[in-house]
Amino acid sequence: MPRYLQVASVLRRRLRDGIWSVGEKIATLEELEREFGVARVTVRQAIELLQSEGLVRSQQGRGTFVTNTIDHRRWLQLATDWESLISGIRENVPHPLPAGTVGTPRVEPGEGRPAAAYRFLRSLQKRGSEPFGYARVHLARDIYAKAPKQFASRAALVVLAEMKGLEIARAHQSLTIGSADVETAKLLGIGLAAPTAEARCVVTDADGVAIYVGEITYRGDCVSLDIELRGPAAAAAPRRR
Repeated sequence: MPRYLQVASVLRRRLRDGIWSVGEKIATLEELEREFGVARVTVRQAIELLQSEGLVRSQQGRGTFVTNTIDHRRWLQLATDWESLISGIRENVPHPLPAGTVGTPRVEPGEGRPAAAYRFLRSLQKRGSEPFGYARVHLARDIYAKAPKQFASRAALVVLAEMKGLEIARAHQSLTIGSADVETAKLLGIGLAAPTAEARCVVTDADGVAIYVGEITYRGDCVSLDIELRGPAAAAAPRRR
């Protein structure tokens, strides 16, 4: 990883941990240069990256000041069950992108049998005019053919959940932490190698066919995962026997 990305990662973590508050001046370029043992240009690149993410702002002759914190921008709660997932994206309007290079979806052992053919969809998810999610979805071609207009205008999972005559046997989602590559950084308006949350969801029908294989990359600065481990909500959940 380039040195400026390493420096930016450390500074980003300090902002997240509250080392510097909003409106507070961070360490000077000279101090950061000595601390990390890098050239001045490397520190400037790291600061410019954080500035492009809206976290800091440099003022000539005064220094660099914190303009936002990562925690204050984490408005997107990732769902941990099917009902919450569908209700949370029911009103989402996808912003389609050209399909580009189409590959075969990755279907791992235990996730179901691959469909005979898939239709590939790419789209952006936006909050107002700001993109926050980049979706790549493979839909079983026969399922897509039943409602092509709906799949073009609504979130694919919502269309699947409401499709009559379709029995969904299993839906599994996993979450990993990653960093933005060149394409993702450009589409989401974030810095190269900025933190991302990558959700992968596979939906299978009653015959065990993986009819939906979706991978959505979210901006890391807007995502949180909230799970009740113990307390009223956890106690109210039915126990499995």
